[in-house]
Amino acid sequence: MDTDVWIWYLRGLPAAADRLDRLQGLMFSSMSWMELLQGFRNRAEQKAVMKSLEMRHAIRLPITAEISEWAVGLMESQTLSHGLRSGDAIIAATALRHDLVLLTGNVRHFASVDGLSIERCLP
Repeated sequence: MDTDVWIWYLRGLPAAADRLDRLQGLMFSSMSWMELLQGFRNRAEQKAVMKSLEMRHAIRLPITAEISEWAVGLMESQTLSHGLRSGDAIIAATALRHDLVLLTGNVRHFASVDGLSIERCLP
């Protein structure tokens, strides 16, 4: 799952909450978690999100050496032509490695990644 969906959920947007509630299981890249961490305003907000993740039995997927290499390959092939950024490359590589559908509101950021299954989530 891309970070934007989490942000919409945290802002209380019904479409994001509804989509998360309908997920069979929640797996997300450590990159998404790091992006969330940099946006928290305080510890209470961080703890609330951690509790929500625990209640959903969410699984945070580590950035392995293999995922890192896939992300580097994506950056080499797509940064100049499509503007792919490092965080998105890691998130895409994680989804590819684990054969996951990437839930995002920024389809444009990921559309050029071959083999990536994408589901658009709007706020």
